[in-house]
Amino acid sequence: MSKFKNKGKREVPQPSSGSLSDIVFMLLFFFMVTTTMRETENKVVVKLPEATEVAKLERKDLTSYINIGSPVRHLQNQYGNDSRIQLNDSFKTVDEIRDFIAAERDAMSEADRQFMTVAIRADENTRMGIVTDVKQELRRCSALKIMYSARKTAE
Repeated sequence: MSKFKNKGKREVPQPSSGSLSDIVFMLLFFFMVTTTMRETENKVVVKLPEATEVAKLERKDLTSYINIGSPVRHLQNQYGNDSRIQLNDSFKTVDEIRDFIAAERDAMSEADRQFMTVAIRADENTRMGIVTDVKQELRRCSALKIMYSARKTAE
């Protein structure tokens, strides 16, 4: 006789699903924390020029973006192919930049207003006259801290 007998067919025990919900909630929490939502929808095509020096923004929440470029394809029938200025989610003129900066300042706390930065993201094919007009208007409304967004060149 054998010492080990096979007493019928044994079933493999099912794995415990008690920790499965913990793992799912941990993954959900991870993706909620690490995902950033887009603040504005780009309505202009912006192919940034190459940059040789790049400075990182310290606080992105104090940055207001001005996009300059030709409208995206589905908006070209309505707005044409010329370069347009996008402030938040709408096209504006140079004269409306002052109201935009005032509204952005009002949304900040009093202590953070001095650290407000305006980032100009202009397409590489945009005429310099539009960029100069935007810069002149920013000077008139005392928004003197300006950054230009660009792509860093591959080294």
